[in-house]
Amino acid sequence: MTSAPTQAELDAARLVLDRMGVTAEDLLNSVKPPAPTFGEYIPVVSAAVSDGTRRAYTPYWNRVLDQWADISLSDRTPTDIQRLVQHVKANLTVRRNTRNGNSAAEHLIAALRCLYRHAVDDELIDERSNPAAKVAKPRRQPSNRRALSGRQMDQLNEVVATTGNDPQLDSLIVRFHTETAARRGGALALRPKDLDEEQCLVYLREKGETSRWQPVSPTLMWHLLQHVEHRGSPTNGRLLRNANGTQITYHRYDYLWSRVGENLAWAGKQGVSTHWLRYTTLTWVERHFGYAVARAYAGHNDSNTDAGSTTTYIRATVEEIARALAVLTGEHHPLAT
Repeated sequence: MTSAPTQAELDAARLVLDRMGVTAEDLLNSVKPPAPTFGEYIPVVSAAVSDGTRRAYTPYWNRVLDQWADISLSDRTPTDIQRLVQHVKANLTVRRNTRNGNSAAEHLIAALRCLYRHAVDDELIDERSNPAAKVAKPRRQPSNRRALSGRQMDQLNEVVATTGNDPQLDSLIVRFHTETAARRGGALALRPKDLDEEQCLVYLREKGETSRWQPVSPTLMWHLLQHVEHRGSPTNGRLLRNANGTQITYHRYDYLWSRVGENLAWAGKQGVSTHWLRYTTLTWVERHFGYAVARAYAGHNDSNTDAGSTTTYIRATVEEIARALAVLTGEHHPLAT
């Protein structure tokens, strides 16, 4: 049994602490509670992130919960994460556009980095003990998406307009993405209050909390306003609505592209989706109006590009975007120069 420290030993300890500038209270306060388990902490982070981040990472957080729900965040190592990555890749649902599971691995690591970044910020773990930061993401492969030809766009629009349970809605969705090159999130977030009828502009709010005014043709603006009137879209609610007045979700897009794939063999085999429309429009704009206009048309405003700081000086105006749209659609636009 250890004997109590002598007075001399206590005095020596106090002297060492004084020279280090450390008090007994500092030692007591430095004792941290154990880090939470993944099952305890994932719901906390999920409630703190944006809707887009939550939607992207939830499938991967669920994979983590399947394996590590009762394990503390501080009990995982980079090797543990790498083993989980291999487990996810080995049990991946194989689809036509699956590419060796690299995309799933990248998203899993990103989801864990997000989780541990919050844990570091909340001082639940030390930054040097962050295992997710020590695991490299797999190198991203070039996308298989490409611009569709005019003939393919004609076939696609024909299928959308003549099949399904709401071809009017689906045709509006496809035209909206073809004209604006918007992402799905931008269309889903659109509200009636985001329409500027006089200038034929729509206010897009997309990923990364970016936003911009995007020109649309007078015809598309008319159809959007008719949609609001006939389907009862509330001013501050989502604009795009089903026939019964309920707001559409990502499931509408899944249904749309599944139907296109069933009717067009080439679209089904290649996994054509909404993002292919973005590729198609932006490729056309770049070929006819140059990189600066295509960049602005896409809503890209980050500086981390191969073009470097030059993009600061070649930003296209909304009038230039409107001119490109006017040529694309063959309609006059009030802002086109």
